[in-house]
Amino acid sequence: MTTRAFAAALAGAALLAAPASAEVAWSPLVDPAGLLALEEAVDPVVLDIRAIEAFGKGHIPGAVNAPYTQWRGPADNPGALPSEALLSVLVGESGIDELTPVVVVHEGSSASDFGAAARVYWTLKSLGVERIAILNGGLNAWTAAGKPLSTEPVRPDPTIFEAELSEEWRASVEEIEAAMATGDARLIDARPAGFFEGRLWHSAATRPGTLPTAENFTHDAWFVEGGPLVVDAERARAIAESAGLADGATLVSFCNTGHWAATNWFALSELAGIEGVTLYPESMVEWTAQGRMLDNEPGRVEWLYLSTRQWLQSVL
Repeated sequence: MTTRAFAAALAGAALLAAPASAEVAWSPLVDPAGLLALEEAVDPVVLDIRAIEAFGKGHIPGAVNAPYTQWRGPADNPGALPSEALLSVLVGESGIDELTPVVVVHEGSSASDFGAAARVYWTLKSLGVERIAILNGGLNAWTAAGKPLSTEPVRPDPTIFEAELSEEWRASVEEIEAAMATGDARLIDARPAGFFEGRLWHSAATRPGTLPTAENFTHDAWFVEGGPLVVDAERARAIAESAGLADGATLVSFCNTGHWAATNWFALSELAGIEGVTLYPESMVEWTAQGRMLDNEPGRVEWLYLSTRQWLQSVL
């Protein structure tokens, strides 16, 4: 998308406007003008989840830096959640408690990049933070709208935050196995088709394939012209209904590491307003590491061919 088209799309994607009264309606997505209105009305924590180096080169004035890597698990299981003790420190040092309004800011470079913001949003919601939003289009939307940047370091007043993760929006392995056996939930694979079909796999996964009984609905379906702007709530609902995802069935979103899946969860739960959507955060990396059954797993000869091809691509 060109800069001019991006700016035009921003103008058409204004999802939050300050009403005439002092009360500001809360939305899970805000545009730059909406963020400014929130800063005027409720003084949210602007949580910039980009890397420290990127943050230091320029950020929204007053933003707090908490890089995405801090919200993730180790290299062998990136989708795992940090311990509640680590989350207590991370959230508290960011100046956040349950009643603090928070706006999450990512780079806004692509549809995939949005997954980081959606995953942090999901984590904060699971920790009981009541008002959370994502800056639609990220920092790139902010700069495209002509808003200023700062390089001043920001040291928020820390809070005492006792992290306790809710299971309301989280799917466990046991729940997924039950869904496979009973059909009481639909498993939605957010990955591109090559992963779903078993032709590609994450470097930390032990085998290619998908969860048994899963359906493929890719994370990039929620974006304007392929990204990085997310569609509005009305359009998200229409997409979900058109795909048959709003028929009342319980939905479980997964991917490789709970990153792309967080976008599906956010769009279905927070934008389309579908109740009971859950996220399997550890996703395929954990599932394959435990040696569990797969659909679309290639046979031995095909697996040897695919493994060799992927290795050659990694070294050439």
